[in-house]
Amino acid sequence: MPAFPSDGDPPATATASAGKVASHGRQRRAGRTRKGSPPPVLVEVIRGATSESRHRGHIVELDAAGKVVRAVGAPATEIVLRSTVKPFAAVALIESGAADDLALTPPELAIMCASHTGEDKHVRTLQAVFRRANVTQALLQCGTAGAPADERTATRLARDGETPGPIRHGCSGFHAASILMSAYAGWSLDDYTDPRHPSQRAVLETVARLFGREPEAMRTGTDNCGLLTYEMTLLELARAYLLLVDPEGPAAGPAGEASAPALLRIRDAMMTAPDLVGGTYDSLDTDLMRRRPGRIVAKAGADGLRAVGLVPGEAAAAGSLALKIEDGDGSGRALSAASVEALAQAGLLDERDLRALSGYHHPTALGPAGQEAATALPRFELAGAGSH
Repeated sequence: MPAFPSDGDPPATATASAGKVASHGRQRRAGRTRKGSPPPVLVEVIRGATSESRHRGHIVELDAAGKVVRAVGAPATEIVLRSTVKPFAAVALIESGAADDLALTPPELAIMCASHTGEDKHVRTLQAVFRRANVTQALLQCGTAGAPADERTATRLARDGETPGPIRHGCSGFHAASILMSAYAGWSLDDYTDPRHPSQRAVLETVARLFGREPEAMRTGTDNCGLLTYEMTLLELARAYLLLVDPEGPAAGPAGEASAPALLRIRDAMMTAPDLVGGTYDSLDTDLMRRRPGRIVAKAGADGLRAVGLVPGEAAAAGSLALKIEDGDGSGRALSAASVEALAQAGLLDERDLRALSGYHHPTALGPAGQEAATALPRFELAGAGSH
């Protein structure tokens, strides 16, 4: 497990304007608590005997009815969905008919929801889909920034003198979904990333419906991979992941009823192939789903965001959690530590799990001789809804 791991989207290489959300003439909320104080410290980085850094943020936990069970910080803080939107974009692919036309398998659907690490199995999975759809991977416009994220694969490619292509980018499956939907519908392919393209409009309308918003009210921006992303609140994100894992439950409503088949198919695909959602190594999303098969659906987004859906079962109720690190957490250390701690406080992880996930729970930076130099430690307690 590398020191201070990073989940979600690849590193940014776009201009400073990329990802900027339109203001629509109204002032953005500052992500502060109700009393106007700064967000609480979720994770503290200790170097020697000194508290070197503090990461502030917000966490919200929902029950099966969509009610806030516990929280810290401000659940209504505004966030940008980034890669947490991918499962809902995949719903648009399924509902278009393209997934059935291509007979997409669970692993193939899983990679459409992925921020994968660019391993050979990710490439092979996408190449097989492209061949069946009779389209070329040269259409991918996600770029190559940070690709592949898997260090072993990157080292091998460098040794062999191979330049990674866009198919090894973590968002290539996300882009593939738009290409496949466009090919099936007969839409143009070369401009599929244009926000005005029918594929992007279809995704926007699907995301709006599943998040309970009107399409005209959607506030959008551009993600680092070039596709649209959306402004929501952390609470809305948690509710959307509750809908993903329990689309026929008490909190589902008309959106869940209408899209239940597609949502269940995406949910089950992600749990069936968690290594295609993330990667073989050093992916907390993948490792969480591996440790709680059939119970957890997890997806991170860039700039310190993660959503977790808790799948209902015979002895377990549905629920969800969403976390946001205010400073963006470029190293991934705070999101990693806070995610594991929040799931432990929610009763989803036990002591054995915490030992197995210790590299995520307490990420450590090492010196050149392998000695511990700094450690990130969770510093929060989720409060009941009545005391929040």
